[in-house]
Amino acid sequence: MSRKEGKTITVKLGTSILTAGTGSLSKRHILEIVRVLADLHSRGHRIVVVTSGAQAAGRDALGHPPLSRDMISRQMLAAVGQTYLINMWAELFGIYGIYVGQILLTAADLQDRERYLNARDTVNALLDNGFIPVVNENDALAVAEIKVGDNDNMSARVAVLADADVLFLLTDQEGLYTADPSSDPSARLIPEVDEITSALRAAAGDSVSGLGTGGMSTKLQAAAVATMSGIEVQIVSGRHPEYIYDAVEGTTHHGTRFRAKSNPIERRKSWILSGQKPQGSAVADDGAVEALRNRGGSLLPIGVRRVEGTFERGDVIRVLSLAGQEVAWGIARYASGDLARICGTRSEDIGAVLGFEHGSVVIHRDDLVLI
Repeated sequence: MSRKEGKTITVKLGTSILTAGTGSLSKRHILEIVRVLADLHSRGHRIVVVTSGAQAAGRDALGHPPLSRDMISRQMLAAVGQTYLINMWAELFGIYGIYVGQILLTAADLQDRERYLNARDTVNALLDNGFIPVVNENDALAVAEIKVGDNDNMSARVAVLADADVLFLLTDQEGLYTADPSSDPSARLIPEVDEITSALRAAAGDSVSGLGTGGMSTKLQAAAVATMSGIEVQIVSGRHPEYIYDAVEGTTHHGTRFRAKSNPIERRKSWILSGQKPQGSAVADDGAVEALRNRGGSLLPIGVRRVEGTFERGDVIRVLSLAGQEVAWGIARYASGDLARICGTRSEDIGAVLGFEHGSVVIHRDDLVLI
């Protein structure tokens, strides 16, 4: 059975929404969200759920024991909670005759190109056969070095995997405000965002619920990844799941809507942006930055002033301007130690300096995404 009609919709639910602001999962509230998603599913839309809540489910299952907040305790709670969490989703969607499939990911799964493609194939196989993928970070096994760290950014990467049309970030606020509405009574809701600016990033505050790991700043990061990949993003109140109806039908938009870029980056470049964590940086001079931004050029060694961090050939790195502004991400063709030796060198002299060469560029245009 193939289901390619309708939109592909990714919905991210944080712990504060799943618990309705309490210390335990609120099955009653989650059922209200499931009812909306099941109805959209029945209308031919393809639904992907990115869920938090494994540790909260683990605490519920174990009777809220007094545990430390170290990594091992959190991993234990996640290991116990994942079973209860997926069973809950299966039970609630089962009321509507819908099957779910669980997918547990880490950043390492998304950074490796082959594992990324395998995850994409699994997500799309589930969608094509009428199932709902339920995705979460594999907190039971992941350590800090291989974690995405928050499900806002995870949801953007999953939306790219699923080639989604829209990503909904359900939150405990009505949307993105000009300031933190919990402390500033003059804060105003921002209904539409065409460009994520430094002013917007400064206005984004942290989560005040204390229940999750994400705040508005991580939602802006997620929106940047998704919109650059051609995916619309909507931050809406998780207390009103019915708002999703209006947005999908295009009648009324509640919360904050981030418009998708009209010229989205290519799918391979989406992987660079969504699947990778930059391992270091190449600081480029003004001429190199201008060539990247305005002339479609590759990054050449002659335009690199210095190297920051340690990385290997094939790692994703940032390109920074001399002022420290992030210009691009790309796949490095030279390790950090080798690149440091050829900074400012003409391409034809790379072999003479290193005794070998991996080509004439530091990052090829085809492996580079402008930020």
